[in-house]
Amino acid sequence: MTPPASGDRRELRVRGSAWAQRLARAIAARGVSPNQISVLSIAFAAAGALALWAGGGWWLAAAACIQGRLLCNLFDGMVAVEHGKQTPLGAVYNEFPDRIADSLLIVAAGYAAGWPALGWFGALAAALTAYVRVFGASCGLGHDFRGPMAKQHRMALLTAACVLQPFVAAPWPLRAAVAAIAVGSVLTCVTRTRALARGLNGQGSAP
Repeated sequence: MTPPASGDRRELRVRGSAWAQRLARAIAARGVSPNQISVLSIAFAAAGALALWAGGGWWLAAAACIQGRLLCNLFDGMVAVEHGKQTPLGAVYNEFPDRIADSLLIVAAGYAAGWPALGWFGALAAALTAYVRVFGASCGLGHDFRGPMAKQHRMALLTAACVLQPFVAAPWPLRAAVAAIAVGSVLTCVTRTRALARGLNGQGSAP
C-alpha cells in the first residue's frame, strides 16, 4: 500500500531526476502552460483507448499512450509549481482531465477484455477514489493519495497488461488488470474513507 503523500501533491521520486527536471525546464521555457499539458493527457488517453479498442497489433501503442498520459500528469505539476506557471483554474485542470483520462482508458480496457460492465464499474470506482481524496482535502485534512489502487497503480497495471497481451491468445492479461482495478479501487475508497473518518474524529477531539 502506498502511504499518503504530505501536502497537496503526490510524492513522486521521478520529479527529482535530472531528465525530468531538464524536460520540465524546456517545456516551461517554450511557454507551454500546465493547463495545456493537462488537456494533452486526455489526447493521450483517447489515443490509448482507441488502440485498446483496435487490439491486434495496437497493444504496445496503447501502452505507450498510457505512459504518455502519465508523463503529462508529471509535467503539468512540475511546470506549474517548480516553474511558477500556476493559474487560477489550475485546480480544475489538475483534476478534471485526470477523471476523463482514467475513464477513457479503463472503460476501453473493459471492452477490449470482453468485460464492458466491469470496465464501467472500474472507471466509476476509480473516480470515487479521487472524490474521497478531494473531499478529505475540502475538510481540511489534505489530499490522501494512499492505495492500494491509486492512479499510478491503475496505469501500471494497464500498461503491463498491454505489454503482455500480444503474447497471449485470450484477453486474460487485460481481464486481470480490469478486475484488479475494479476491486482495488473499491478497497482504496475504503482505506481513504477510513482515514478520513479518523482524521475528522481527531479534529473533533482536539482541544
